[in-house]
Amino acid sequence: MDSTRVTANLPVTDIEAAKSFYTDFLGFRTEEFNMGWVARFTAPDGVTSVQLVTHDATAPEDSVMSVHTDDVDGAYAEAQRRGLQIVHPLTTETWGVRRFFVRDPCGNVINVVGHRS
Repeated sequence: MDSTRVTANLPVTDIEAAKSFYTDFLGFRTEEFNMGWVARFTAPDGVTSVQLVTHDATAPEDSVMSVHTDDVDGAYAEAQRRGLQIVHPLTTETWGVRRFFVRDPCGNVINVVGHRS
């Protein structure tokens, strides 16, 4: 799998309460999106970002990071071929991404995501 971007998914209890810490203090100025349960904030460089997550809307567990790829279907097939534990199956979500969750050998849940063209 070729990773095109990695975003940390930080657990928070309240996105609005945490927002000013990440925007005003840490400098993540741009709110790329805010769906109520997940919001992404990006630094002025346009590359560095963080996602604040209260809970995942469709998956049974929350992920610690999102790994973006241009071939999410191929990544899913490779994860299956390797016998990795799939936590959330390959799904096309209503908000415009195709993704699955996989557990790493230490127990971390990773969101592998591709954006629809």
